[in-house]
Amino acid sequence: MISPSPPPEDPSAYLDDPRREPLELDPEGRRGPLLFRLITRLMEHVIATILVALIVSVSANVLGRALLNRSLPWADELARMLFIWLIFVGAAAAFARYEHIAVDFLVRRLKPRAAYSLYLLQHLIIATLMSIMVWGGYLVMSRSTGRTAILGVPWNLINLSLVLCSLFIVAVALWRSWLCLRLILQLGQPHRRAGG
Repeated sequence: MISPSPPPEDPSAYLDDPRREPLELDPEGRRGPLLFRLITRLMEHVIATILVALIVSVSANVLGRALLNRSLPWADELARMLFIWLIFVGAAAAFARYEHIAVDFLVRRLKPRAAYSLYLLQHLIIATLMSIMVWGGYLVMSRSTGRTAILGVPWNLINLSLVLCSLFIVAVALWRSWLCLRLILQLGQPHRRAGG
């Protein structure tokens, strides 16, 4: 007699960390500060717009080469600028939605208070590194007066993507750090007994 195979495991057990849920920003589920949710939704629309413009720009260049037998230099330059914006806006939106790749093997095995302490350290490091990027981006923007070679777009318009997206990541990381601190303090308090 063949024994029945065990039921398949739920994949969410490997994908979702229940301890991370209070730290997540969910624009659809109305979890997290309203401003962060609105900015995240706006960034997602900007990403879609940039993707369409990027496809049009690259396709125009391909068609120019195939049909006209010549490259369209403006299309290359536009595609590069759009790609830079896509990278930074995409990184900020993914951070807001907690969608960056992470190795959470250790944090899943820790007790809740220790896990939130590790999350707190993680977000403080992220906020510090992104603050350095904001400062560096500001320095570059304050010293840059150039324009792109073909379209004449100011370089600061391209550099602005780094500064704005890094600022957003800093704000979200500090908000998550504050939540972690609150959760650590709540878990550290002894539970009050009813009637006592």
